[in-house]
Amino acid sequence: MSLSSILPGDAIESAIKACQAPDSFCPKKFFQMCGLSKKSPQDIKKVFAILDNDGSGYIEEEELKFFLQRFCTGARVLTDKETKGFMTLADDDSDGRIGADEFQAMVSS
Repeated sequence: MSLSSILPGDAIESAIKACQAPDSFCPKKFFQMCGLSKKSPQDIKKVFAILDNDGSGYIEEEELKFFLQRFCTGARVLTDKETKGFMTLADDDSDGRIGADEFQAMVSS
């Protein structure tokens, strides 16, 4: 399954373009622009599974760096500042990784 089977390709493209500049990525804005924040909990879990590159059940900081590239091949890597900010925003239990429930809560908020 690919992200484009869940989210409209043009919305993904617009969201990627909006955060091309380093340190311009805002997770909540990105989720709104690509349409993920309006998706069902089931679809959000499907997206989480795609983003969980190693299938561990969590998105770790190393996976988070390549977050945009999971949406669009050739997209930029997140900066360290963006990665840490994203982790801080989503990692409610401060265990250094984002679980499916944490991801869903962040996307839906």
